[in-house]
Amino acid sequence: MEASLPVWLNHFMFARRVLVEYEQNGQKLPCPLKWLDSFSMRNFTNASIFDDTLPVSDGQMEIGTNVPLDQLQAAMQDWFQRKRYLPKESKLLLSEK
Repeated sequence: MEASLPVWLNHFMFARRVLVEYEQNGQKLPCPLKWLDSFSMRNFTNASIFDDTLPVSDGQMEIGTNVPLDQLQAAMQDWFQRKRYLPKESKLLLSEK
């Protein structure tokens, strides 16, 4: 009988976990997964610096070690505002967990 190898179902794909929230009316809310998917799918074809981004759930992404957090925040905020997900007066907040 062959020895079976362990299956890692819950391992992290990328090294960093990021909390993605937006501020609206003084309240912090998690960005919906739909928004994160929209950004990531666009950037898989247009901005290679953000290729190592993976939406996990509402308000959570995993990113690679070479993804600059400040540039990611600026690009995501711009994309969300252009898609009209995020009102101009709202601010996007990213923080590593």
